[in-house]
Amino acid sequence: MILNNSFLHHFSILHVISGKNNPISSSFMKRILTSLSVILLLFSGATGQAPEKKRYKAEKITTAPVIDGILDDDAWKNQGTWIDDFTQFEPYNGGKVSQRTEFKILFDDDNLYAAFKAYDTSPDSIVQRLTRRDTPDGDLVGIILDSFHDLRTAFLFGITSSGVKYDQTFTNDGENEDSSWDPNWWVKTSINGEGWVAEMKIPFSQVRFDKNSGDIWGLEVARILFRKNETSFWQHIPKDSPGIVHMFGELSGLEQIKPRKIFDVTPYAVGKAETFKAEPGNPFREKGRKYGLNGGVDAKIGVTNNMTMDLTINPDFGQVEADPSEVNLSAYETFFKEKRPFFIEGNNITNFNMGIGDGDIGNDNLFYSRRIGRRPQGNANTEIGSVEIPTATSILGAAKLTGKTKDGLSLGFIEAVTAEEKAKIDLDGARSYETVEPMTNYLVSRVQKDYNEGRTIIGGIFTGTNRALNENLASTMHKSAYTGGIDFAQYTKNKSWMFSLNTAFSQVNGTKEAIEQTQMSSARYYQRPDKNYARLDPNRTSLFGNAGRMMISKNNGHIHLMGVVIWKTPGFETNDLGYMQSADQIISVAWIGYNQWEPKGIYRNYNLNCDVVGVFDFGGNSLLKIFEYNGNINLKNYWSAWGGGNIGLNALDGTMLRGGPMMRTPGFMNIRGGFSSDNRKKFGVNFFTNYNQGFEKYYHNSYSELDISYKPTNYLSFTLGPSYNKSYTDLQYVTNLTFNNTDRYIFASIDRNTVSASLRINYNLNPELTLQYWGQPFVASGRYYDHKYILDPMADKYTSRFHTYTPDQITSRADEYGIDENMDGGEDYTIGKMDFNYKAFLSNLVIRWEYSPGSSIYLVWSQTRDGSNPTGNMDYINDLGDLFDRRLYKHDDNYHLNNVFLIKFSYRFGLK
Repeated sequence: MILNNSFLHHFSILHVISGKNNPISSSFMKRILTSLSVILLLFSGATGQAPEKKRYKAEKITTAPVIDGILDDDAWKNQGTWIDDFTQFEPYNGGKVSQRTEFKILFDDDNLYAAFKAYDTSPDSIVQRLTRRDTPDGDLVGIILDSFHDLRTAFLFGITSSGVKYDQTFTNDGENEDSSWDPNWWVKTSINGEGWVAEMKIPFSQVRFDKNSGDIWGLEVARILFRKNETSFWQHIPKDSPGIVHMFGELSGLEQIKPRKIFDVTPYAVGKAETFKAEPGNPFREKGRKYGLNGGVDAKIGVTNNMTMDLTINPDFGQVEADPSEVNLSAYETFFKEKRPFFIEGNNITNFNMGIGDGDIGNDNLFYSRRIGRRPQGNANTEIGSVEIPTATSILGAAKLTGKTKDGLSLGFIEAVTAEEKAKIDLDGARSYETVEPMTNYLVSRVQKDYNEGRTIIGGIFTGTNRALNENLASTMHKSAYTGGIDFAQYTKNKSWMFSLNTAFSQVNGTKEAIEQTQMSSARYYQRPDKNYARLDPNRTSLFGNAGRMMISKNNGHIHLMGVVIWKTPGFETNDLGYMQSADQIISVAWIGYNQWEPKGIYRNYNLNCDVVGVFDFGGNSLLKIFEYNGNINLKNYWSAWGGGNIGLNALDGTMLRGGPMMRTPGFMNIRGGFSSDNRKKFGVNFFTNYNQGFEKYYHNSYSELDISYKPTNYLSFTLGPSYNKSYTDLQYVTNLTFNNTDRYIFASIDRNTVSASLRINYNLNPELTLQYWGQPFVASGRYYDHKYILDPMADKYTSRFHTYTPDQITSRADEYGIDENMDGGEDYTIGKMDFNYKAFLSNLVIRWEYSPGSSIYLVWSQTRDGSNPTGNMDYINDLGDLFDRRLYKHDDNYHLNNVFLIKFSYRFGLK
């Protein structure tokens, strides 16, 4: 489980824990938390030896330097002070740097200016690779400003030797990072016989500070010497530091500056052409093409000195890469990452995570921005006439207010309105419309307050979803949904120990039919006959729930400790604006890790960790117990290797029968490992493999992935990532039906194969003009056989829990099985055949030119090819070939080809 983000992609400071979220008994967890509480009290007065803070005084100038990467201006020659006192952070923490670095900071009324001299005794070895913004690959320098001087929040302005910008915000003392932040600033670089030079101009409007914030900012200056994988800092930060921003040095001399409110307005226009297979007789698709024009406005406005409002009217995200293909046979929704710029930037502020780690539970959050603008949830009658259903909900407008005051009060508000979406229905020329998504208002309000120099943090959140439902949609969707929560964190004096508590509530409201569906959903299954502690009530018109997370952890030194308890009551429901797969859980985790960061022998660093996890429900049932272990090592040749595994005991599963009684399942084991080569080289390899085995031949699954990267030049790179997944499951859910007034839960064995690959090509003419291509071939097959029904889901013996149909009981037909369960010669019921072979090829080509900071032109071509057949078998070469067979697209309705061509133009009007 990854508990802390790394400090930048390169400036890696914070501890990263690798593992998986799985679940000890609650009594054992209580003992763990009690022990850790005692340790917390014992260590609460301990203080580590922190390095003495350095201070740099900036000097005001009257004549601004020209930002050209050549430090020949009078300001750089005759004003201010050059400083070169850097210390190595890694690989040898606290050691002497290999190459000297100097920096100088100046300012005028409107801007901060920073210059760097990155000396290098081998200037021909400086790595100058061109990449997209925020994906640096080469030598790099950066300045990091804690302009609030709250010891928790900072702004990074970084630049590579080739001129690629790398800007990022840090919150919660560096624990949270946001590289989607793209301020407007100017920078140039150059290489000379002594090394390389960077020259920056950072408008004060791009960083937040208060008018009376005092004359001290937090300051850190960093350099990466890429060929040696060496990171150095001006203000030394120990490797075991529990956080980074509070360790920064200080910047003085800014007493006279005044905050500058940002005011950027960026209108845009989009032209779009779409082609697809023509469908004669369908008025919506008979021409096989569509054209459209669209436009809107984005704005960023400084409301106060430290509060910024982002506005978007009729936004368009046509340049955003598509989600990868998948075949989901589970009862749960897949989590997809947010890719839309408006919702990515500043998402740490509105985040309220209720889980832990990076697995399914780790995604639990009261705010999941993909809900806004989602695919319409309603259905239209497709049995009569021709129907056109929108593929996404239009966002009419959205506003986001974020900021932080000098007193440590952080605010984040999002308000969004999405349009009513209607399916168009044409029956012999008569046009009608059916609403498939109502007009909806979304609200997110997030507040946090720091006390005691960031050692005490108290916060809260409230979210609301309100829909204008018609009679048809009222039976399937909530009219309103609300969540709210409070969070508290307390650090010891030196931040080596931390205690935190999050708790939240949820309430959804709607018709009896809508709330009954919520009670019966896969998140809780109130209809389970053995769920006597949470009963299905068909007369409910609302549902209320509670959830929380309590954690205590030790965050510094070689040994890290953590104890966590997470709970979600059966009625907890967040999926109108948040994300959650399962409620009705109590999860306890006890984790210990050991880190060694000083190079020795063959390694640069390594870490080992293990954890014990237990899962319970609110009926007191122990659902799962797991022991897990992980380790990774970074070698001195810059290769890395990692491995781990887990073992789980027999489990109880209240969701397997999808509304039926709880079922006992066998235990399991997992083993995984991988390695990666030196990513600084032109040719790189990354390999990962994972094997899962259920006991009693319950299931087995193997997955392998190979990522190959090649950088033939500094401006061109290729990445190919093929993967293969092969699995067998003895009990795959098929359907639920009734026979002789008895529920029949039908399952089958299934063999699945999935082959996928991701191809990326990045061609960068310069830091502002880039071309990116992404393509993904995907083929998945599944063959169902040995159909069976559940006899006794809690039987001690695994094979006594189900009955496999004999050849005399099951008859295969073209698209179904006939079942004579009592073998009286008559057909008792049928089961549909579900074998599948699905294939797709997604591709996305984007040319982006940022011709001026904040102003861009996009040229986009997106293509989707997909097809399917019911064979259940995979022939990868032929399956992939089918996707490029034009005859299939003409004559087979199961094959589809769509092209989207788009040009987007935006221009930023900026006022100081």
